[in-house]
Amino acid sequence: MRSRSGAIALPRNAPRRHHSCYPCEVTSHAYSKGLAALALLLTMALTACHKEEQAVVGAAQSAVSAEQKAQQAAQTAASERDQQRAQLERIPLPTKSMYVDIRDSNAWANPFLSVEADAILLRTTDGTIERPGDKSSVHRQQAEVTSDRLIAALIALPPAAWRYGRVVAIAESPQASRKDRPKVRRNVEVAIKQLNDLGIVFEEWQPK
Repeated sequence: MRSRSGAIALPRNAPRRHHSCYPCEVTSHAYSKGLAALALLLTMALTACHKEEQAVVGAAQSAVSAEQKAQQAAQTAASERDQQRAQLERIPLPTKSMYVDIRDSNAWANPFLSVEADAILLRTTDGTIERPGDKSSVHRQQAEVTSDRLIAALIALPPAAWRYGRVVAIAESPQASRKDRPKVRRNVEVAIKQLNDLGIVFEEWQPK
């Protein structure tokens, strides 16, 4: 239909076509970029979840490994204690009446432990009497040992060093300075625990 001006007029009810201001290529490219970005985000999220899962698994495995090592160490220590206890059983139980009244280290015939800040002085006798009838003439020996070597040193002693049986005397070193007293006391407590664990009777003396 033509208008009065001669132009062709569309019917009033004819649908109008809307044209995008962007070419089809631009719209398609933007859509593709959006999909790529979404895929990248999903990949990053999955990677982060996987790393977090690996971290959790790694931590769990480390905890199990640490627990297994601790159990193995405890079993090894228990086995070592059993062996040490068996070696010490060759020494008879102590006869208290033989030493109950002794409070002088020079008259003590069994192992004597003088505990210092950094070591333990182990005094022993080998059963040899230099002057018969004189208790002070018993042949004595002494050695400095560390706390972790104390039990091994006691096990290595000959049977003659255990005249009263399986008992030792222990005391804080009288030469320890005042500032070292707390450390000396801790060392005494560590030594006493070691003795108790292996069934060695002890007599604790006050330092003179």
